Amino acid sequence: MKPRISLITLGVDDLERSLRFYRDGLGLSTDGIVGEQFENGAVAFFDLQPGLRLAVWPRKSLAKDSGLPLGAPCATEISLAHNVSSRAGVDEVMAQAKAAGAVIVKPAQDTFWGGYAGYFQDPDGHLWEVAWNPEVLLEG
Repeated sequence: MKPRISLITLGVDDLERSLRFYRDGLGLSTDGIVGEQFENGAVAFFDLQPGLRLAVWPRKSLAKDSGLPLGAPCATEISLAHNVSSRAGVDEVMAQAKAAGAVIVKPAQDTFWGGYAGYFQDPDGHLWEVAWNPEVLLEG
């Protein structure tokens, strides 16, 4: 397999709420909810970086499409990392997420690996790490 991840899909309980969180709260670019004309098709896509998008799709639709039973969500199954170019950038994104309605589960702090990071959960409990790594140079 060649690593070509182009879409990350998060199962959500309330599509409108997730749209507002990611679009209005975090400022991610989107065309809004699409696919409502299809049974279990309503979804919202957000541009992350060239070649990579985030989708929020109702958990029930994801379960039906995959053929798996709908289970209880678990926040520690996966985390998404958003890396920034400075310590101050971590604090800025964490504050933006909190203002958007995220739950701060670990305030930003120095890490054991020499960086600075914190964790928040989106309205559906998905875990996001916001990190600055002094060994990785990022633009902006």
